[in-house]
This record gives sequence, structure tokens and C-alpha cells, in this order.
Amino acid sequence: MAKVSFVNVGKQYGRQVVIDDLNLEIEDGEFVVLVGPSGCGKSTTLQMVAGLESVSYGTVLIGGRDVTELPPKSRDIAMVFQSYALFPHLNVRDNIAFGLRIRRTASDDIDAQVKRVAGRLHIEDLLDRLPKALSGGQRQRVALARALVRRPGVFLMDEPLSNLDAKLRIEARSFLTKMQHEVQTTTIYVTHDQSEAMTMGTKIVVMNEGRIQQVAAPLDAYNAPSNRFVAGFIGSPAMNFLTLRLQDGALTDPAVALALPMTDRMRSVLTHYSQEQVVLGIRPEALRPVDRGRATPPNAAVFLVEVVQHLGHETLLDATVGAQRVIARVSAADNSVGGESRAIAFDLDSAHLFDATTGVNLTAGASGS
Repeated sequence: MAKVSFVNVGKQYGRQVVIDDLNLEIEDGEFVVLVGPSGCGKSTTLQMVAGLESVSYGTVLIGGRDVTELPPKSRDIAMVFQSYALFPHLNVRDNIAFGLRIRRTASDDIDAQVKRVAGRLHIEDLLDRLPKALSGGQRQRVALARALVRRPGVFLMDEPLSNLDAKLRIEARSFLTKMQHEVQTTTIYVTHDQSEAMTMGTKIVVMNEGRIQQVAAPLDAYNAPSNRFVAGFIGSPAMNFLTLRLQDGALTDPAVALALPMTDRMRSVLTHYSQEQVVLGIRPEALRPVDRGRATPPNAAVFLVEVVQHLGHETLLDATVGAQRVIARVSAADNSVGGESRAIAFDLDSAHLFDATTGVNLTAGASGS
């Protein structure tokens, strides 16, 4: 096990900057997930730890040792790829043992270690099969066994679940999380799927355009996103954003009948805010339809329900007023119908305010009203 550190690390291809001045510390035994959209630099970051990509500038440390210029074989890492990369002509036993044989480990030790890791991953009955006779989930476990058997200081996983179907991915998430808790090996996991990041990592690193946007525990990134990008990326459906004008102590859209009263917390964080507009961010679960026949309360506005999505356990309402659009997550028992006008109330105590220019979360860390 080992701590991994990036110190002012950058990666460039000619003039194209892929990673820009990355500083990050991953503690010994942590399960850290690098998450972000395609092209954000997360896989490149992982490959720089592995030694598969060179570092343009800066330092990569594993266990306090500078590995920036070391080849992959000297870094004490094991990597699981999206494709699993199993040898098709070798059975499961030989696939798992391959790395140990290259290191000229004694045959008795190889057999003992293969049996140990196969038992832990519940694939001991598959040892004589070829990869073509395995399901996707079984191949994934073989790839993990091949990495585990080496007992590396750091596990590197690059979207290892992306080839599995939806049901198997959920099962695999649970399995991988449990496995990491048991072995307590420092693990860096790359994914574009924010659901995987939220459910698996002890810490997530949200990246965009080669820069770290936020490093936090999953729920902290969800409840207190550092900026608009993180707020929009973490969470499904995404956070709603409404660009509103500050007017007479309210958040308004003059083009439509939308005027929301500011809470004490909002007034406090906007004390020195000089712009005319601010972005209100609110999660879908913080929006609720007002009962029909009731007067529209001050914290609500009348929206046109465009689409109703029934998901069984919940319902999503896609609603608009003028140019403003929101998605509300409501009870499966909600009886809204497409095409009707409904007053939708905002839980403003849980809302966020973002700088209209920089996207910085103005309410992050502010106390409630």
C-alpha cells in the first residue's frame, strides 16, 4: 500500500495542454475516483501514475518515492483496463498466474496465491476455462484476480465496468467496493459515470478540461459543489440552473411571472455581489408541485408541465416558464399530466447561488437561514 502524490504535474502534446498544474494527494488505502466528461484528462492522469504516459513537468510520487521517470514495471502498480486484456489462449489459472511467472515466482507459491485470490473472487470453479467461455462479469473478476495476485502498492482501474450491462454493473460496483475495503490497497478508479463515482469512492476528484474542479467526499460534492460545473455534473438528473435578476430583495425573471424571495443566507452571501444577475441552482428533489386549488405561495411559480416521465419508484416532471426550464423529482403517486400548468414550489433553503460570470458557488459553506 502507498500514498500517491501529484506535485505541479502537467501534460502537453505540443501546444495542447491536457493536464494543467495538477496537485493532488491520495492517501494510503484510499479509494479515489477520478470523474469527469470525456476528454477531461482523467485517463491521462491515471496513465501518468502507471508510467504509460510521460509527465511534461512536475513530479509523481508513490509511497514517497519519485517515480516520474521510472518504467511501469518499477512502480509497484497493477492496472485493470476497460477491455480486461486477457490472453485468449490461456485458461483462467494461467491468466492469473502470468505476472507471477514472469517474475519467476516459485511454482508452489504461484499455485497457492492463485487459489487464494480465486477463492476471494469466487472464481475457483473457473480456473480451467478459457476466456471465451466466460461471461463479462467473470472476465472482469479474472482481470481483477490477475492484478490482486501481485499484491501491488496501488491499483489503477480505467473504466473496468463500462463493458457490462446495467444490472451487472450495479452488482460489480458493490463487489469492487467490498473488495477494496477488504484488501485496503490504494485504488485510483477512472470513470465518466457520476453514479459510479458517488457509490464507490471514499473521495472523488471532479475534473474538467485538464483541471481539478473539486476534491471531496461524494456527498460533500453533491451537497456543496464548488462551482456550477460540479453542480451540473454530479447528480442525476442534473441540478437545475435559472439565471435570475436581483431586484427588490427577490430573484426575478422580468420576462415571466417568476419572483422568488431571498433567504437570509442568500442576502448574506450577496452582500458584496456587484452583478445584476445570479444563477440559482436547485436539485430536482427540492422542487414540489403545489396542490391544485391552493394559492401559489411566495416561493413558487407557475410552470407548464411539458413531459411527465414515470420511472416506477419516482416521477420526473420536465417543466418550463418562459426560457426557464426545470426538472422536478416527485413521488410516483404524483398525478401531474403533460400540457397542464402547475405551481411548483422551491425549497430555497437547499438552493445554491452561483456567480453568473465565474460559476463559483457563492453559497458553499454558508450557514442556512
